[in-house]
Amino acid sequence: MECFKVLEPGLFTTIQDLGRFGYESQGVPTSGAMDEFAFRIANRLLENEENDPCLEITLVGPTLEALTDTFVAVTGAEMQPLVNGIPRPMWSSFPVRKGDILSFSPIKSGLRVYLAVKGGFKGDYVMGSVSTYTRGKLGGFKGRRLEKGDILEKNPSSQASLQAKKVRERYIPSYSSEEEVRVILGPQDDYFEEEAIKVFLTSSYVISKDSDRMGYRLEGPFLKAKERYDIVSDGLLPGAVQVPANGQPIVILKDAQTTGGYTKIATVISSDLSKIAQLKPGDRIRFKAITLEEAQRALEEMEKLIDEIEISAKEIKYFTVKVDKESFDVSVEPF
Repeated sequence: MECFKVLEPGLFTTIQDLGRFGYESQGVPTSGAMDEFAFRIANRLLENEENDPCLEITLVGPTLEALTDTFVAVTGAEMQPLVNGIPRPMWSSFPVRKGDILSFSPIKSGLRVYLAVKGGFKGDYVMGSVSTYTRGKLGGFKGRRLEKGDILEKNPSSQASLQAKKVRERYIPSYSSEEEVRVILGPQDDYFEEEAIKVFLTSSYVISKDSDRMGYRLEGPFLKAKERYDIVSDGLLPGAVQVPANGQPIVILKDAQTTGGYTKIATVISSDLSKIAQLKPGDRIRFKAITLEEAQRALEEMEKLIDEIEISAKEIKYFTVKVDKESFDVSVEPF
């Protein structure tokens, strides 16, 4: 079912799900939503399956024309959605009607926004996923970012009883220009002296402009290895923190290669990768070492939080008002 025509594509808008797994041995990265937390909440606001494909919007939002009546949800960075120029709340679901124009205000904080549609966007299904991997031209919309004139489709779904919802304010993340992210040291932290580990854990690193969905190159204090920085190439997963010969860390992200031959001083825990996804070049990262048991508890806490957000979301009533033969949706929020 056709659902949107792309009038303007935004800076870098792609179709993503939670990722492509099981093909790392063939050199195919997982790809998928960079901010899984915001992605999952967007789908839950629509009562979608958590893995239903969404649009991942980076820095500059698209302009879309609705080709059918449906519901959408918007989460992530502070980039307010507009329907026919009328603001809609972030971290909420709301109806759009055929002919409506969905656009976005300039970004205020964060980097990536997730636009979900009831039923999920359709995309090229490759190796168990529709996530877009642009370097390999896999998945999504012809394996690329969206372009002007593209027609997006969605999976058919019932929305007869669907109610617009909004995440309560206390649960909405605030995005800053500096984040502390938790790491587990290793697997090659023994390649570094204790002093280098201390520098890594007490310094603030700037995200380089040479950063993207593959990884964030960081600029900061030099990390000196005991002897060498290279290892026999082994597996890489999102969150690995490599240190090449220049002594500057690289945080591996969703579209990175699947093996690498640089030492990995630490690994960012999975529940903090969403924090990194909302940082942009020029922002800063600090690292804090925790134990494996603490990382497991953090993951459990995040899962409980997602459930709590879904259960506590408040309903929003939208009413159609006609003025001079034009129809407008007016919203009413409960306290």
